Amino acid sequence: MVETPENTTVVIVGAGVAGLTLGNFLLRSGIGCVVVEKHSRAYVEQRQRAGTIDSRGVRMFREWGLEDVTKDGDAASEITGGIWIDEVMYPMEFDEDDDNDSVFCPQQVLVRNLTDAFLLGGGDLRFEALDVTPQDLLGARALVRYRNTDGEAKAIGCDFVAGCDGFHGVSRASVPDDALTRYSHEYKYSWLSVLAEVSADPSGMAIHDRGLAGMIPRGANASRLYLQCPAGDTPEQWPDERIWGELRARFGIEVPTGRIVDKRIVPLRCVVFSPMSHGRLYLLGDAAHIVPPMSAKGIHLALYDAETFARAVVKKVREGDASLLDGYSDTCLRHIWNYQAFAAWITELMHNAGDATYEGEFRKEIARAELERQFTSPTASRLFGELSAGLL
Repeated sequence: MVETPENTTVVIVGAGVAGLTLGNFLLRSGIGCVVVEKHSRAYVEQRQRAGTIDSRGVRMFREWGLEDVTKDGDAASEITGGIWIDEVMYPMEFDEDDDNDSVFCPQQVLVRNLTDAFLLGGGDLRFEALDVTPQDLLGARALVRYRNTDGEAKAIGCDFVAGCDGFHGVSRASVPDDALTRYSHEYKYSWLSVLAEVSADPSGMAIHDRGLAGMIPRGANASRLYLQCPAGDTPEQWPDERIWGELRARFGIEVPTGRIVDKRIVPLRCVVFSPMSHGRLYLLGDAAHIVPPMSAKGIHLALYDAETFARAVVKKVREGDASLLDGYSDTCLRHIWNYQAFAAWITELMHNAGDATYEGEFRKEIARAELERQFTSPTASRLFGELSAGLL
């Protein structure tokens, strides 16, 4: 029996921020696309992750007629927070001028809104697509195979595959090892990330000799807690009592307690894969790069990749001009390395200023001097507040 695959212009692997943003941009441009996602819709929309959409991202959605996807976010000027250094609180100064359009929008909320927009626009989104396999990436047309939940084999032929399925996804794994160069840096410490049913009071970050700590609002009665810990730690080493005790110690004040819903260890690392394409496969978001959570720039980079690729595909389909596609990787990588530089700076600054176990007392004093400059210089303080707003 001869297989007759479906056909479209772009198959998008992964229904996260990058994949759904790209899908919406292509849909609004009249470009055929299919999104395949291995998880169920309920699972995807319940994944708890931090999220800040910076001014560029908000304006980008507005330009594409998708401003409603950020409607459930909180304006930056409405978020208060501070940094505790050795139990002394320094309020953050956020720039409230008209140019600051950034919003705080948890990723699961953004994903839900993007999903609704895509489906309402008639988009083809297939959840629970199992064993997704991109093939023929160097051929005249690529092929993406998968199975549905009934075990039925499916195949979609396409001009391009957009790999938006994250760091551990199948897209990058389908590229031969010798076709990509991996640049990476692993930090010697990790974060214990905790989701708790408690209001974030205080709201902010704490720098202490015992390590960094954070208590960030995720709703009226929900908070994301962060505790710096050794890279080899496991969640089992952090019972609830220890978590609350460490928060109290590092902030130096009483903190509210509540039911802990989830706890996990988050490694801190910087990773970039180059090039971000292989034949007809193009990598977007976490499939191509990782920034430490301290920088709060994961969404920014995913959105940048999605728009860059969308405009490249539109130019190719409408005008037959492949120049933007040919330059996709170089264009994105220039932007990514700039943000990797920022991510490394703020990660090292905030961690070196506290626990000297990893980098020593000299680096700690350098970091403290830099932090003092941030709080005593009006210009530096405003900039630091804007940058820190991504996490707070």
